[in-house]
Amino acid sequence: MEISDKLLCLFNADVSETGDTYTVEVPRREVDTGSIEAGETYRVALISRESVESGTSGSSSNRPSSEPQPPVDVGEMRYVEVEDIGKQGDGIARVERGYVIIVPGAEVGEQVKIEVTEVKSNFAVGEIIE
Repeated sequence: MEISDKLLCLFNADVSETGDTYTVEVPRREVDTGSIEAGETYRVALISRESVESGTSGSSSNRPSSEPQPPVDVGEMRYVEVEDIGKQGDGIARVERGYVIIVPGAEVGEQVKIEVTEVKSNFAVGEIIE
């Protein structure tokens, strides 16, 4: 899947129905971090959960060269703020372009120094250093 350099944020959301209208709610943190602004118009792409999960197991050699590269490297040290908890109970932090770093053992609101231990096209894993 090709991801535009214009990607401002990435998050999971449910679609709710009210009469003839369907709504996708944007988490407050996306507005608070300055990625987007209320009252503006944006393009929205919806990706099925199944496609995302099956796409993560593919080989990186199948990626087109024009696809943006992850903004982190293995061994890189970073300070991140944990914004959410994933389904497995791990901390979730977001960095450039909404790129996700999974931080096992972290709690929401914690600011931690991590070392990136694994990098994939759509997420990374970081180990808490301090």
